[in-house]
Amino acid sequence: MHFALTILGNNSALPAHGRMPTAQVVTFGDQLFLVDCGEGTQMQMSRYKIRRSKIHHIFISHLHGDHYFGLIGLLNSYGLAGRQQPLHIYASPELETILQLQLDTAATQLPYPLIFTPLIPGQTAVLLKEAHLEVSCFPTDHRISCFGFLFREIRKKRKLDIEKARQYEIPAYYYSRLQEGADYQHKNGSIVKNEWVTFAPPPGHSYAFCADTRYDEKLIPVVKGCDMLYHETTYLQEQSGEAAQRFHSTTLQAATLAQKAGVKKLLIGHFSSRYEELEPFREECRQIFPHTELALEGTTYLI
Repeated sequence: MHFALTILGNNSALPAHGRMPTAQVVTFGDQLFLVDCGEGTQMQMSRYKIRRSKIHHIFISHLHGDHYFGLIGLLNSYGLAGRQQPLHIYASPELETILQLQLDTAATQLPYPLIFTPLIPGQTAVLLKEAHLEVSCFPTDHRISCFGFLFREIRKKRKLDIEKARQYEIPAYYYSRLQEGADYQHKNGSIVKNEWVTFAPPPGHSYAFCADTRYDEKLIPVVKGCDMLYHETTYLQEQSGEAAQRFHSTTLQAATLAQKAGVKKLLIGHFSSRYEELEPFREECRQIFPHTELALEGTTYLI
């Protein structure tokens, strides 16, 4: 299953140095999922040829403007384009009131169902579970209620041990049932247990978006072993005091968490506008976690 991440915005607070506020698109098979929707997200979608009609689920981490100020414009554009398919939004409950006020003020009636799922402060929850994908939320340590999101591939088919299946005289036509977890019964009534002839499926790929957060080791068990971890690095390490005061993280903090969580790749973003050059961020992180990349706008990363 194709599983990838495209960065639409990687800056914090405001657009600067040609960088836009936070927005990402997760691709899983033929589905697209929007994570945060900062100012300019629609323009970035057009620039990077994102098929917005494929987006049916939008996840908003928190209600600081650089993470959702582009949302009402996107919803309105969907309406103007005559969208009919339902659109699901997952966010802090206050956002539903904000959006309805904006729509009511403009006397706007959307031609599609807008389905809102509130995120409960401080709680972890499964938000979406499909045949091959599960999306959950988890709290992060920020100045207001804030959530990260975990996208995890679900693999159901077990791996067949063909030699064992032959030893137990299981006919080939039944192999697909074995991969689905079924036992086999011979005509004489004897049962061949599934675990005797199959192996558990390998774990699916996973991507964790840690949103805005201070360094928080409570995130380690949540993101442990992920194929890709996005962690904010608003500041270089020399600004660690300011980072803590503003509920943000530094390069070395993100790299340390990635190392302790045993993730395969670290992607860093949410860069402060005070920095024009981004390479120092990668260099500092790689001192601790070599498999670090910058979250560059317009770039797609395979998960």
